[in-house]
Amino acid sequence: MRIGIDIMGGDFAPEATVLGAILAHKELSSEDRIVLIGDQDKINDILNRENVDASNFDIIHTTQVIDMHDHPAKAFSKKPDSSIAKGFYLLTKGEIDGFASAGSTGAMMVGAMFSVKSIPGVIRPVITGPIPKLDGTHSIILDVGLNPDTKPDVLYQYAILGSIYAENVYNIKNPKVGLMNIGSEEGKGNLVTKSAHELMKDSNDFNFVGNIEANEIFDEGTADVIVCDGFVGNVILKEAEAFYTLYRKRKLKDEFFDKFNFENYGGTPILGVNKNIVIGHGISNDVAIKNMILHTREVAEANLSEKIKEAFK
Repeated sequence: MRIGIDIMGGDFAPEATVLGAILAHKELSSEDRIVLIGDQDKINDILNRENVDASNFDIIHTTQVIDMHDHPAKAFSKKPDSSIAKGFYLLTKGEIDGFASAGSTGAMMVGAMFSVKSIPGVIRPVITGPIPKLDGTHSIILDVGLNPDTKPDVLYQYAILGSIYAENVYNIKNPKVGLMNIGSEEGKGNLVTKSAHELMKDSNDFNFVGNIEANEIFDEGTADVIVCDGFVGNVILKEAEAFYTLYRKRKLKDEFFDKFNFENYGGTPILGVNKNIVIGHGISNDVAIKNMILHTREVAEANLSEKIKEAFK
């Protein structure tokens, strides 16, 4: 398994990205290979400083960087030797099995949509976020910000995509799908959620359990896959991050709340595109980068994009 990592992406790159790759290398098997994509001199300087043998990695040298303030589409075309553009080139050529970056989300989406492209039949690709539950397991919520406005048929597809992800990466058998709403009753919600419920309630494509309210998302036995538009999902995810920040500021100790730390998850895959792509948080440190690489390996090992293709044939 060959996992490509954008070494120049993220607020603390290349320091955090190289250190994260070093940590990930220690946890991967000898059959796995991490491909470092970025400025070779900067990469080697950090590896030498840390007394790490550069032969542990494959290094693909690039001379350009897509910055956070760059226009994503313009930068992707005008900076073909950037670490993000080169990562997508390697991915489309089959030279890496998965590609991860904590850099420009916009540029990653441009690469996903125009280089890798959507799987035929998928209306809109989607990104997810993990939600810890009291029993120690996780559910996933989607969308968490990619598509703020969605139609009922898109939400229906999110349920399919989320179920495939939950079953093949999180090993949840026959995952329960809940539709995020303002009430559990079938007739509750706005026009979009009411219409989505009508589409989902008799579906044989996934295990629909009905509407779910926000005060239930951490409970055991509710939903394994929580479906909503990107506006609602982003608000929920950031509220969860805020609770973790408050918990740390008040110097509280609780194993459950530690699971809200984004560093433990590293990144989220883009579901519905033809290759395995994982996007990390821009403020990722070395631990978050390590977990982003490890999760990319999990997604690639599960052959997730191919399984989604099969489902949408």
